[in-house]
Amino acid sequence: MERYIEFPADSTYDFTAIGRLCIDLNANEINRPMEETMTFTKYVGGSPANIAIGMSRFGMKTAFIGKIADDQMGRFIRGYLEQNRIHTGNVVTDRTGAVTGLAFTEIKSPTDCSILMYRDNAADLLLTAGEVQEELIAGSKVLLISGTALAQSPSREAVLQSLQYAQKHGTIVAFDLDYRPYTWKSDEETAVYYNLAAEKCDIILGTREEFDMMERFGGNPERDDRVTASNWFGHRAKIVVVKHGKEGSIAYTGDGIGHRAQSFPAKVVKTFGAGDSYAAGFLYGIMQGWTLTACMEFGSAAACIVISSHSCSDAMPTAAQVHAYIERCKAGEIEVQ
Repeated sequence: MERYIEFPADSTYDFTAIGRLCIDLNANEINRPMEETMTFTKYVGGSPANIAIGMSRFGMKTAFIGKIADDQMGRFIRGYLEQNRIHTGNVVTDRTGAVTGLAFTEIKSPTDCSILMYRDNAADLLLTAGEVQEELIAGSKVLLISGTALAQSPSREAVLQSLQYAQKHGTIVAFDLDYRPYTWKSDEETAVYYNLAAEKCDIILGTREEFDMMERFGGNPERDDRVTASNWFGHRAKIVVVKHGKEGSIAYTGDGIGHRAQSFPAKVVKTFGAGDSYAAGFLYGIMQGWTLTACMEFGSAAACIVISSHSCSDAMPTAAQVHAYIERCKAGEIEVQ
């Protein structure tokens, strides 16, 4: 057992996420541009939602804090979370006429994918600080935040309030950077609020490009992973993970030691959902007391399963499926990447 972080004992929930709840509409006609795509399949989406679904599939007792529209899509989201055994007592229904955010996906090829977002007056960005239940965060081992919820008020204040509750009650905070440039007004605004939130987090996960965004006005011109990680160990961070796609990932602890893990091969259908499934797998491993390398490998394998499927949320695997995938890779049964 490796204990990089001590989690609260006797919590009601293992894992609670706050933030974006939306609908993914994934193209059915793959390997063609969206202009020629005629049909889409509907799934629950949003990075924190996908991670919460992943954690629930791994057997973690999971809850969600967010806001949904008072419409058919909002009811679909609530129902899906409940079907996946996710507590929705702090999923608030908007009454102002806001709508559910939509994400249309384009799959031109397994590596050429894009998203067309409809986020005007999205209900998830209207969650207020007063609607965040302190007792839910106090009763959770881990609180997950993600970057999109910081992009606008009042959602921004709701996330910052949740961080205060977590600090007050000793809840471990994980930050999945989830940088979506189309939700932000400027680079300066983005960097300020990302850095403000990251100072209050115990685990920070992001791609090299996401950390570059946070350091845009700071000093790391060499894009050095070790320098990036060291920036956060003077605050609350215990673990910083920098992801490099096919090149694998590296996790740092406060002693400055970097732990590396390679990625696994996958029969890629699309790239969406890789980061969400990786985060769920990594955090699950940390909570089980695995080594950082084992956590990263588990996250990588979970990501490979999801990008080999048409969906994101529906494809989130069980722990047994991830372990089986790793064994198949090590046996040389999966070679395509």
